Amino acid sequence: MNKIALITDSTCGLPKEYVEKYNVKIASLKILYKDKEFIDGVNITPDEVYSKLPYELPTTSMPSVEDVSILYDSLVKEGYTHAVVLPVSSGLSGTINSFRLASENFKNINTFIFDTKILSMAVGLMVIEVGKMIEANKNFEYICDKIPKLRENLWMYFTVDTLEYLIKGGRIGKVTGGIGEILNLKPIITMDEDGAYTTFTKVRGSKQAFKKLASLASNILDKGKGKVIVMTGTMHEEAEKLKEILKSHHNTTFMYKGTITPAVGIHSGPRLLAVAVMKELV
Repeated sequence: MNKIALITDSTCGLPKEYVEKYNVKIASLKILYKDKEFIDGVNITPDEVYSKLPYELPTTSMPSVEDVSILYDSLVKEGYTHAVVLPVSSGLSGTINSFRLASENFKNINTFIFDTKILSMAVGLMVIEVGKMIEANKNFEYICDKIPKLRENLWMYFTVDTLEYLIKGGRIGKVTGGIGEILNLKPIITMDEDGAYTTFTKVRGSKQAFKKLASLASNILDKGKGKVIVMTGTMHEEAEKLKEILKSHHNTTFMYKGTITPAVGIHSGPRLLAVAVMKELV
């Protein structure tokens, strides 16, 4: 009998209740300070990272091949025959390569690694759906066939209060960033075909950025039922307002509001507001 493992990485920020419900395996990134390192989402909280940002901007390190191999060793011991891996976008991190290299040494576990080309709890929406399929005893081939369809029906948009962290992390051009800061332009960012950040549009000021996020998500929901995620670093009041607006949409079937993990927040900055919508497959 097949036993399918469900794997993601810590940037997903999957709530504990879903990690436990679907027995999700997590490969963790590391947060590196000059004098100490932490494990993303394990021994350092987002608030602790954000409070230290004015004094030191740490770096992040993806799970090593050795880290993933240890995870695979545990899968073998637990009797898993198959694995589905849903990591953060390859356009943002090399995490997927650690999975690819490690899995090569475990031929006894049939592994499907899918480049989500998205991040945070947008990946989490996919993980939850795959968890449901595993729980329903769907076979491995069926699940692998459904995953690309889930991604085709998933959109994410976010805005940041300052471009400082995206510039420092090399995620956005310095010239574009500088002009944006001067004009108080707020980018609405989404993912391109390669899974990297791309500017969808720009608006003037934070209020217009909020309205644009609400409008983009509502337009998707207008076309059919969907699941909604709202994420932030420290903009909790705005996130709660956005949640309430979208929760009231007649086509919203699932709503979750959460906080991005430290590894995500380091590159985006804490003043981030994001929304993701996954249309339900017919």
